[in-house]
Amino acid sequence: PPGAGSGAKMAAPISRSGPEPGAAPYGNFPNYSRFHPPEGRISLLPQGLLRSLFPAATRPLLGLDVGCNSGELSVALYQHLLGLQDSSSSPEPPGADKELKLLCCDIDPELIRRAQQSSPFPASISFASLDIMDSGAREPFLSSFLQRFGRSSFDIGFCMSVTMWIHLNHGDRGLLEFLALLASLCTFLLVEPQPWRCYRAAARRLRRLGRDDFEHFRSLRINGDMAESITRILTQECAMELVCSFGSTSWDRSLLLFRS
Repeated sequence: PPGAGSGAKMAAPISRSGPEPGAAPYGNFPNYSRFHPPEGRISLLPQGLLRSLFPAATRPLLGLDVGCNSGELSVALYQHLLGLQDSSSSPEPPGADKELKLLCCDIDPELIRRAQQSSPFPASISFASLDIMDSGAREPFLSSFLQRFGRSSFDIGFCMSVTMWIHLNHGDRGLLEFLALLASLCTFLLVEPQPWRCYRAAARRLRRLGRDDFEHFRSLRINGDMAESITRILTQECAMELVCSFGSTSWDRSLLLFRS
């Protein structure tokens, strides 16, 4: 898929005993859902959220999940939003694919391969390797998906623990560009920003491995309370409004819903 080539350089390095823990400078941890299980976020989202946000919208609704890793959270979000039982072995109910189509992308082609192999809903959830910050790959890829449905934007976007990795790897300007992109692409946007202490922990992990520090870490002017900063950027600079804060996960990350 488009962007696969640009993502290949980003895969976590593999050692003889498997991927090095922490050697994931783009957040592409090989076993991410083991230490932040999907249920920690899903339990904060109300039942019937999709119906309340889109009571009369054209179906299928279109969703975009940026930085989906190996897909466990994408699948759990899909099941929760459609009120499906939480079992990867249960077949997709008839008509579910007419309700919501979810496009999920990640920079790491190996994680995407795993997501494609394990997805219980191939008719409704598409996984693709894409560097979302590569406009040359992103624009034709997203346009071709939207055009299949005669649409120019997504109904809902998900950005779950991704903002820090964009910020560390692309700097303040990259974070602003990324948030503006999501605001332009999505009617609703659910964001889970990482707090500043996670930035420091990510930088420490790289140093422990003897790797170069994140290029932008020491020059970031956007810092401190990142949930507050991201809310300010989306509301003041991207013309979105904060609809709801669904509280915080047990690992202290806010779930924030915005509307354009």
